[in-house]
Amino acid sequence: MPASNPSTRRIDWTTLFLLTFPPLSWAGNAIVGRLAAGTVPPVALNWARWVLAGMLLAPFAWRGVVEHRAVLRRHAGVITAMGILSIASYNALQYLALTSSTPINVTLIGASTPLFLIVIGALCFGERVRPWHVAGALLCMVGVTFVLVRGELARLAQLDLVPGDLYMLAATIAWSAYTWLLRKQRPALPLPVLLFAQIVTGVLASAPVTAWELLTLDQPLQWNGKVAGILLYVATIPSLLAYFAWDRAIARAGAQLPVFFITLTPVFAALLSTVLLGDWPRWYHGVGLAAIAAGIWLAQRR
Repeated sequence: MPASNPSTRRIDWTTLFLLTFPPLSWAGNAIVGRLAAGTVPPVALNWARWVLAGMLLAPFAWRGVVEHRAVLRRHAGVITAMGILSIASYNALQYLALTSSTPINVTLIGASTPLFLIVIGALCFGERVRPWHVAGALLCMVGVTFVLVRGELARLAQLDLVPGDLYMLAATIAWSAYTWLLRKQRPALPLPVLLFAQIVTGVLASAPVTAWELLTLDQPLQWNGKVAGILLYVATIPSLLAYFAWDRAIARAGAQLPVFFITLTPVFAALLSTVLLGDWPRWYHGVGLAAIAAGIWLAQRR
């Protein structure tokens, strides 16, 4: 019996939950990252997050690691690159961005990932760029730029940008490169094994930077209930549960539809920021989100 086309699959309530849960979790991660600013150093927070996530995942992944050790050795270079780009770079840069930018800004910039996917795919992987890809990329660029300058176009001439916004741009580029590696050179490994291998390589790669950050702190790091709660959340919900939900959502709905649900992340971030941080969204956030959503729709259309 032939496999069904993902575009014709019926979206049931379970699939809808799997598509919605990851953006909500990632929005919550941005809120928690903002709450951690000034309490836990960003690189150390990322390192501790993934150490704990790796410990939680190890009992479920270790047997697969032993069984697939030959594949892991053969693809060690690609897995290391994936771990550096995703675990060590993207997440640390996002937390670093949240020390000076807002969760709404950070998630809106992150929602522009399709723009960088198109550019990196064309430059590094020889992917064909169609006219609607260019139109969608330009709309995403307009939306991101509008958010970066806070709706004040005069800032373009002054380059008066918040450092956190630039960190998030770098994080988005790193995630886009990781996505292409995952799409083009993904090793034939079960998801828990691949994720565990990426966590190990990412933790090892970020350990020197984490040690440097902790050694150069003006104030000693203090552990308390707030820090423990932050670590427990970021190590479980956005790290493990959201990752597995996203993988299942793509398996059920195909690769096209989930991209649109990514745009829910800044929407959830705006709602959570209002409720938990008292940080109300501004008019330029709405304009930027509309432009980014329209750009993604154009870029993904067949």
